[in-house]
Amino acid sequence: QVQLVESGGGLVQAGGSLTLSCAASGRMLRTYNMAWFRQAPGKEREFVASITWSGTNIFYMDSVKARFIISRDNAKNTVVLEMKNLKPEDTAVYYCATGPAGGPAPPPSIYPYWGQGTQVTVSS
Repeated sequence: QVQLVESGGGLVQAGGSLTLSCAASGRMLRTYNMAWFRQAPGKEREFVASITWSGTNIFYMDSVKARFIISRDNAKNTVVLEMKNLKPEDTAVYYCATGPAGGPAPPPSIYPYWGQGTQVTVSS
């Protein structure tokens, strides 16, 4: 079993920055890919960014490219999402996910393990 715990969400003004962290524990293979998704009220959960276990392959959704950076520390079993120049449309609950599959813009269904989510609210 794998447990994921997100932290770092909050309220920020447009143009501001936030850093989200996800701590993994349990029987997680370090070869697993890790990803961030988000879900705004009334909308489907959408892919934000992912990173392979080696950090070699990183993918972002188009609207966050050049503003968000995903990174991971395998020794600490953590993944971080640095978010800059935040916009009101970035407001959502952000979820950390992990699993053996990955790639660009994967559907949420391919990830078997999820955190409980952390709220990010960007005011205009």
